[in-house]
Amino acid sequence: MLVDCVEGGASVGYLSPFSHDEARHVYEVYAEEVEQSRRILLAAFSESALVGTAQIVFPTHPNQPHRADVARVLVRRSARRRGIAQRLMEEVERQALAEGRTLLVLDTVTGDDAERLYDRLGWTKVGVIPGFALYPDGRPCDTTVFYKAL
Repeated sequence: MLVDCVEGGASVGYLSPFSHDEARHVYEVYAEEVEQSRRILLAAFSESALVGTAQIVFPTHPNQPHRADVARVLVRRSARRRGIAQRLMEEVERQALAEGRTLLVLDTVTGDDAERLYDRLGWTKVGVIPGFALYPDGRPCDTTVFYKAL
């Protein structure tokens, strides 16, 4: 999933080339954080194939027990435009509330389809940070920051 998204040009923290071994290591770290209740990892399947993921990351600072970061909302390129990301985001909100989180924060590439999705789902745009991250090919990209009070 992660390799597919990076190969497709998604700015999700990694540069090309990005191998399956590197992706496996990333998810091993995520699995440890899930076991420590520091992260929730959601997965979407279609006919038993993994087609999407989303993560809720809990800050460790004692003054932030009410909030969480949404991270790595990914949908396999071959499964896009089927409402998978929207369903994942709806589940993110349900899970966050179940964990007592009432404020969510995320960022996304400015102008990307995800930005339009978050607008449609009622997220509030904070602003744009120019050149905040890089695309997998090394080009800079702007990042839009959003929040949502639940």
